[in-house]
Amino acid sequence: MVATILSSPSDTRPSRKIGLALGSGAARGLAHIGVLRAIEEAGIHVDVVAGSSIGALIGAVFVAGNLERLAADFLAFDWKRVALLLDPVFPRTGLIDGKKVANFLRTYAPCANIENLSIPFRAVATDLANGEEVTIGTGDLVEAVRASIAVPGLLTPARSDGRILVDGGLVNPVPVSVAREMGANLIIAVDLSNEVLAHRLSRVKPAANEKRHADAVTHLLQHLQATENPMLAKFRAWLEAKPLPGILDVLLASLFITQARITETTLRRDQPDILIQPPLGKVRFMDFDCAEEIIDIGYRSAVRQLATAQQL
Repeated sequence: MVATILSSPSDTRPSRKIGLALGSGAARGLAHIGVLRAIEEAGIHVDVVAGSSIGALIGAVFVAGNLERLAADFLAFDWKRVALLLDPVFPRTGLIDGKKVANFLRTYAPCANIENLSIPFRAVATDLANGEEVTIGTGDLVEAVRASIAVPGLLTPARSDGRILVDGGLVNPVPVSVAREMGANLIIAVDLSNEVLAHRLSRVKPAANEKRHADAVTHLLQHLQATENPMLAKFRAWLEAKPLPGILDVLLASLFITQARITETTLRRDQPDILIQPPLGKVRFMDFDCAEEIIDIGYRSAVRQLATAQQL
């Protein structure tokens, strides 16, 4: 068994402290559920967890002990249920307020404070004022995750101790360094950006599922506060007349490119002991209604990669 190889009682090396670094990637983050299933099936005990963006969300639910309940609910998701989690606001700092997402998460991670969790946990966010990486290891668990998932332009930023925080994937998409700072000496990392950049840059035609992304923007527009501002009226008319996915694609592709490049650099500098890279190039930002396929890809990728750990 992999667990035996990783922590054999007869091993004379220092005892292993296994850290898990869960990467950012929006709906691709559902693959983390499959990875965690494979890790548990292999009998590997995770000692510390660090997550960035969706990795922080899935990691928080995992350490709270409700991963399978979350997975079951995601398997029942369709696009309408995804839309119900959106709470549009007048687009001042973001299109979505994020309170509904936070309330959704709180049902799976009811533990009030991070320091009370049975497994040490850290969420990574970005300080919008200076671009510094912020590692959150104390305080309200859900608020920490809310900061880590605040995708710029989409979710409104979070406030914490006088700072304005946004998505952790901007500075540390796969937080291997954070897991190491937590004392881990064997790190399993999950990178969700593998193949994503190449797939997006090679696209020449809209994907068949782009209508769902157009529906998302339409949903947001319908909930904007009523106004007589002629510029907003023109903006709304223009959005409704043009292919809406094109606007989102520009924003999200820019984010994907940035995160993919940062990931390449950080993984060269902070190399994990085991790197799991599920092939998720075709999965789009809001494909949460494709949970079964995404989870399965994560599971199969982890099983294959963990098998090679016997050679360590």
